[in-house]
Amino acid sequence: MSISTQTSRSQGVIPPIGKTALLINGEQVHGRSYLPVINPATGEVFAESPAASLEQLNEAVAAAGRAFPSWAATPFPTRQQVLRDIADAIDARADELAQILTMEQGKPLPAALGEVKGTADYIRHCTTLTLDPEIFESNETRHVEIHRAPLGVVGAILPWNVPLMLLAFKLPPALLAGNTIVVKPARNTPLTTLRFGELIQDIVPPGVVNIIAGGSELGPALASHPGLRKVTFTGSTGAGKKVMQAAAANLARVTLELGGNDPAIVLPDVDLPTVIERIFASAFGNSGQVCRAVKRVYVHRDIYAEFCDRIARRARDAVVGNGLDDGVEFGPVQNKQQFEHLQVLLAEAEKLGTVLPGGGVVDGPGFFVRPTVVRDMPDDSQLVADEQFGPILPVLPFEDIEDAISRANSGPYGLAASVWSNDMETAYGIAGRIEAGTVWINKHMDRSGHLPVAGAKQSGIGVELGAVGLLEYTQYKMINASQP
Repeated sequence: MSISTQTSRSQGVIPPIGKTALLINGEQVHGRSYLPVINPATGEVFAESPAASLEQLNEAVAAAGRAFPSWAATPFPTRQQVLRDIADAIDARADELAQILTMEQGKPLPAALGEVKGTADYIRHCTTLTLDPEIFESNETRHVEIHRAPLGVVGAILPWNVPLMLLAFKLPPALLAGNTIVVKPARNTPLTTLRFGELIQDIVPPGVVNIIAGGSELGPALASHPGLRKVTFTGSTGAGKKVMQAAAANLARVTLELGGNDPAIVLPDVDLPTVIERIFASAFGNSGQVCRAVKRVYVHRDIYAEFCDRIARRARDAVVGNGLDDGVEFGPVQNKQQFEHLQVLLAEAEKLGTVLPGGGVVDGPGFFVRPTVVRDMPDDSQLVADEQFGPILPVLPFEDIEDAISRANSGPYGLAASVWSNDMETAYGIAGRIEAGTVWINKHMDRSGHLPVAGAKQSGIGVELGAVGLLEYTQYKMINASQP
């Protein structure tokens, strides 16, 4: 099958997006200017996004600060109901949100709809959590309770790969705990989040949720703002370090979900067809633009050649194209900068390894890179040693499991990993030695709202999701009492 018959190109006209607005103090507000938003499937501007000024950022933080006392005093069941109402509003406009998400991010429409529905599900799950006081000690001389109080204003800085889902990692626990929030979506993908703000405008009290969008100056200004008590950020490790430095000026708390170069270790006893399909989906979903995606695969020498042939064959059969078209499995890379970075990695792979047939850049408009499998790359190559964040997967052989573990643990990252084997005792033993916040066995990318996630090493600070993630948005408060 030729690449041209595997690549879908949209012949339809993309529907227009109306003017979007910022959400500040419960009002839809025009930006001080507007910035173009590019459809990565065409490389062309298809909409404009309002760009907030630094003055408007200050207004948003001030509005959140004014709203905080009354929201913190709002009964917990009422806050739960507000979140349920937000989830219902998302579901009611799921098709519209998914279409906007596909146009600005590039992912196929079914995947975009899955992200929208998943956002609502994560929000609803958060409403099942509680923050009841814990009786730590109680006797004749002392009664000690542990309470969890809200922090204040939270700043949330979102990435461009799964913007709505990662909003659901941050906004629900912040609000449920009694905080108010200022959200800044990524410069490349602001529209879905801004439309979300319009949907919830009449659901949350004014100032409780504020959404600003704009240029690269807004992120640092928000992270360093003295009105914040916490900053939550998802993005690259380099950017995360800058966020942490900015927040440190005010001793604001941080939760950072950062880069990952997530390894998979495949032992020789696996059922190859099953494992290859699962690893393929976990490596190339969202065109490889997932922080916890499989980024490198270490395969035992006994099955290495067959593994490479089979997964490359699966890649050759993939349908790549405009996410609005029927039958498309993989959309474009989200932006030109990342597209150009991947071309550098492909050039390195052509020089140092073997790029298996069927992969590479797709000629034509848009930022398309087909799922690409590369074998026989050196461990110190950029493709193997760094996070590629795109649909290029290096597959590397090993003979000794100690060598595989050592290589999997190499480098500064420790976000996620997976081990694949029919011998569960062996798999658990390997998993326990992998330096990562999440290690899956015989699967990858399995997550849900009640499962907390965290990064090891330079892949992050703090925990998101679940009951533990909720506590990240609270102040530990001990009340120690004696009878008069």
